[in-house]
Amino acid sequence: MQVPAETARRFLVQRQLLAPARALEGGPGAVLEVFRRLGSIQFDPLAIAGRSHDLVLHARVAGYDPAWCDLLYERREVFEAYNKGLSLVPAEDFPWFRVMASPSSARVLAENREVAERVLERIRAEGPLSALDFERQSGPTVDWFGAPTNVVRAVLEAYAATGVLGLARRDGNRRYYDLLERLLPREVLERDVPLQDKLRHKLRSRFRAHGLLGIGGGGDIFNGLGPAKPRPDWPGHPGRTALREELVAEGELVPVEVEGVRGKRFVLRDEVELLAAPPEPPPSVAFLPPFDPLIWDRGLLASLFEFDYTWELFFPEAKRRFGWYVLPILFRDRFVGRIEPRIDRDRRIVQILGLWWEDAFRPQQEGFVDAMRAALRAYLDFAGATRIEWPPHLGKEKRLFGARP
Repeated sequence: MQVPAETARRFLVQRQLLAPARALEGGPGAVLEVFRRLGSIQFDPLAIAGRSHDLVLHARVAGYDPAWCDLLYERREVFEAYNKGLSLVPAEDFPWFRVMASPSSARVLAENREVAERVLERIRAEGPLSALDFERQSGPTVDWFGAPTNVVRAVLEAYAATGVLGLARRDGNRRYYDLLERLLPREVLERDVPLQDKLRHKLRSRFRAHGLLGIGGGGDIFNGLGPAKPRPDWPGHPGRTALREELVAEGELVPVEVEGVRGKRFVLRDEVELLAAPPEPPPSVAFLPPFDPLIWDRGLLASLFEFDYTWELFFPEAKRRFGWYVLPILFRDRFVGRIEPRIDRDRRIVQILGLWWEDAFRPQQEGFVDAMRAALRAYLDFAGATRIEWPPHLGKEKRLFGARP
């Protein structure tokens, strides 16, 4: 397929459930629909402007409340797995994301056998526990810097990596572990999926989450899926290239060429019809986090959307062009600017630290002001805040958009 750039943009925002933003209704059920549509949502505990997975869901689900995703987690309808990074994945996909044997985790358990046995006994008897529920222990296990690590924490993580324990819940950054058999249904745990099928499913999940990825994708898009070609240190792995070629040969992935975009792209077979004739997106605004799947491919953002985005979290302040935790602003099918909000939960306010527009964009254009106001109102509700606090240098934007017009 050969696809015009405008068609590709319309396709992506439509299949990403962003045309319009916040259109799905139905509480936790709508949240689960997003998980099933995208396959997984990347997790990040930073809550400066809202946790990353909450911001992904807020952009797509009307009236989104973070408690809805927490409820699905508590019900074991979603679970944590590594897919590009730490992610939340529908529980029915557990057999494909079941961890594979980890030599390093097995070594941690062998080096600290007595501690490991005591930890497992207590969890079996008492239920979910965190590392802070145990007295700190030292042993032969060291951290990345060669310093002695808390053996209890290392043992808990190793048990999780070998499929003995799973995460029962989080309290902030504190993780509570329980026996995996108490967290997921037996029929899910007992399903054994061959390695080749796991790898194919995980590779397909990346294309499914984004919608129009290429071969390399740039950055860490295919992180954790093994090498492109077979290697001795990945026994039994055919390589991503062979896996992708299998999916193409079977028609699961369809190669496309996009106007102005270098290299071949791939679309899921079920979405070819939508790619051929995506609808024109209505005027709506979404604020997207750095780990949103639409933001994954920075090269595609630059070539298809003409939007240069770098997450400046780890940059020294003097080298930042924009801000620390900045969210791209999507309007219709274009990225028109970026916003840096902060949630002050004690004062119940949202502070707008910065707002930057793309050079060719004028906020007064038809449909944008109302769409931006609606997005700000929705964000206030999401944050549990009652008003927006604008800095003096954004007086024009304050007059234009207001807090609750």
